[in-house]
Amino acid sequence: MVKALVFPLVAFCALFLAGCGSSEQTSTLTADERFAKAMDLFNKEDYLEAINDFTVITLQFQGSQHAADAQFYLGECRYRRAEYLLAAFEYGVLKKSYPASPRVPEAQYKLALSYYELSPRASLDQQYTRKAIDEFQSFVEYYPSNPLAADATAKIKELDAKLAKKLYDAARQYVVLERYVAALRYFDDVIDQYHDTDWAPLAFLDKVELLINRKKYADAQTNLTRFLSRYPNSVLKARADELQDRLAKEFPPAGRGSATGTATSRTGSASPGAE
Repeated sequence: MVKALVFPLVAFCALFLAGCGSSEQTSTLTADERFAKAMDLFNKEDYLEAINDFTVITLQFQGSQHAADAQFYLGECRYRRAEYLLAAFEYGVLKKSYPASPRVPEAQYKLALSYYELSPRASLDQQYTRKAIDEFQSFVEYYPSNPLAADATAKIKELDAKLAKKLYDAARQYVVLERYVAALRYFDDVIDQYHDTDWAPLAFLDKVELLINRKKYADAQTNLTRFLSRYPNSVLKARADELQDRLAKEFPPAGRGSATGTATSRTGSASPGAE
């Protein structure tokens, strides 16, 4: 019975001593050796172990030539593990702690990309979408000649379209709920804030149609004219022509003087609460 217990105990002690020896050996690594070890782990996709070694470098070898790179790869490890908030934090630390590092432009881009990955579908809260846009815009402003600037610009446009869709969907919902003042306000937000997205011309024509349905012909004509001026080659031109024909029938030129006054009077008498 005693012999049966001795072997496991000896084996455990041997493993413990080996672990201690390995730990002591690892703790004496130079910055170069530690960084090489961390990069080997990173290239093998052992990101958790790599994080440990990169962290040691940023704490124990802050003045070494590897410190900024180690901080960058902390962000890379987190990003590749899909831990995007942590990745954004690590890239941000690099920008603040090592502003002269040649890694900063890429860190700025990857910071924006981390928030981009967190951006949800249009119906959900868009705080990360806005953060991504801000960071991509900073990247483009500071590094306009960087090869990644074109991609950053394209992603800004993509994210703007998502924000525009959220506003547009809200406007359409208010139409369904017959809250027309709110609907018009949201259509205007799409038109004014996201005029270069595909949702702006759609919001323009939906707004015109809503105004016609509410018999606000003068406002409808003004907005339709603005649409045709701003988007003369729009794929929605056929729909714009249909709305123009409808206006011509319901709001003939001969009666536009009096109709305008009526429309203005209605607009002035409408209260936000009534919508």
